[in-house]
Amino acid sequence: MTRMILALAMLAAPASAQSGKPFTIAETGQGFDDLQAAVSSVRMGTATIRIAPGVYRQCAVQQGGRITFQAVTPGTAIFEKEACEDKAALVLRGQGSVVDGLVFRGYRVSDGNGAGIRTEMGDLTVTNAMFLDSQEGILGGEPTGQRITIDRSTFAGLGQCDEAVNCSHAIYLANRGQVTITRSRFERGTGGHYVKLRVPNVVITDNSFDDTAGRKTNYMIDLPEGARGLIARNGFVQGRGKENSSGLIVVAAEAKTYPSAGLRIEDNDARLAPGAPGNPAFVADLSHERLAVGANRLGPGIRMFETR
Repeated sequence: MTRMILALAMLAAPASAQSGKPFTIAETGQGFDDLQAAVSSVRMGTATIRIAPGVYRQCAVQQGGRITFQAVTPGTAIFEKEACEDKAALVLRGQGSVVDGLVFRGYRVSDGNGAGIRTEMGDLTVTNAMFLDSQEGILGGEPTGQRITIDRSTFAGLGQCDEAVNCSHAIYLANRGQVTITRSRFERGTGGHYVKLRVPNVVITDNSFDDTAGRKTNYMIDLPEGARGLIARNGFVQGRGKENSSGLIVVAAEAKTYPSAGLRIEDNDARLAPGAPGNPAFVADLSHERLAVGANRLGPGIRMFETR
């Protein structure tokens, strides 16, 4: 009976506990000390890499396959400072990737785009993740129908416009598919925009944008080439330390690559923090198309709409 209980306990234990290594392939129980070795072992297959609690100065490039990078305990697997290819902690160009429960902090590289995640190929889902005190949180995209989903994640202390020729942002993505951002928190920006998306379709719902402690920040949401979709049920607080305080949501400021007619912006709440510059437009539109700006709750000093 004792042997049977021990055997059942071993089967029930997490793969990471069985391997004794920080990076474990969940499907096989094979453990690795090096994240890149674990990623490379997947080749063109499908696998979940379970990551034990710890602080890691490691990075990895995914060249193929479908990989889930999953913290054994969300928020306890922390990657910091070490960027592969002078880009990011995770450089993703496989068939698909999932990042679940990881923390990324302290990324700075020579071109100003040091990120937790650089997505270059394949669909991407990010959930329960944190991106802290870096030049960029998530960056990249590909010129296809790529689908990127970000849920229940935190972006704090991100962005820059004075470390390189071009600005960096908390999230900066481009593709010809869709980006969905839900139930996430943006705060304490250090330059650039909180969300910048060069995509035809967006869903940005149920998020918090708290710019109270931001400095040198610009727009909350920038759709520089236009977009369709939904921006709803978000909370915005515009701070006092703005580089550009003229608008919170700005559409087609650089080009009209994608149609914007019918873009729904509704049921959001926007306020100014004490001392914040007054008179910004909640929505500033340069597409000159018919946006579907519905009922939004705006605090004193914010105008609903402006055509530029």
